[in-house]
Amino acid sequence: MHGTTPPGAQPASEAAAGREEHAEASERLGEQLKQAQAELAEFKDKYLRMLAESENSRKRLRQQGEEAVARERERMLRELLPIVDNLERAVDAARGGGNGQPIVEGVEMVLRAMLDFLKSHGVNQLSSIGKPFDPGFHEAVDHVESAEHAPNTVIREFHPAYQIGDRLLRPARVTVSKPAGKPDKEGKHEGSGGLQRNSNENEPANGGPKVETN
Repeated sequence: MHGTTPPGAQPASEAAAGREEHAEASERLGEQLKQAQAELAEFKDKYLRMLAESENSRKRLRQQGEEAVARERERMLRELLPIVDNLERAVDAARGGGNGQPIVEGVEMVLRAMLDFLKSHGVNQLSSIGKPFDPGFHEAVDHVESAEHAPNTVIREFHPAYQIGDRLLRPARVTVSKPAGKPDKEGKHEGSGGLQRNSNENEPANGGPKVETN
């Protein structure tokens, strides 16, 4: 009989509808894939632009930092030039002969200029004479007995300490006082920088023969 659908087979209309639905789904997936690819390309482009901008910013900051350092170095060197001028004038005065007063005045001028230069950059010279020894600011190079100073007092300064802000640039090299030794019965001081030789040190104990030394 014609027009009869075999058992278990789908009608032609349903098969056509299934094919059409599958085609539409494939088309939607294709469009979604194209959209995802376009978004990925856009994100990649944005990422590359941001990466380039970041690299340019780093280069620009590095260049600006180098230029700032160069300007600061030039400024500091420019401020040192008057000190060089004063040194040259002192040398000229020394070559001119005569008394030494112009040389002394020239060196003092250079010293004042150098201290002013350091002070303008926040560097201060610290005085240590008469102050208690402080290992945070002082480097002891000698200890000397002194009855005029309290123990552990700075009594001489070989070179001063310098500080910038709250940071120490260089400690002072100093001599520190220590208690004077007490005199013994013969009027000698204990610990006075060397042992006193006993006049009988060459005579052995128990009345033995005396040893002669050259």
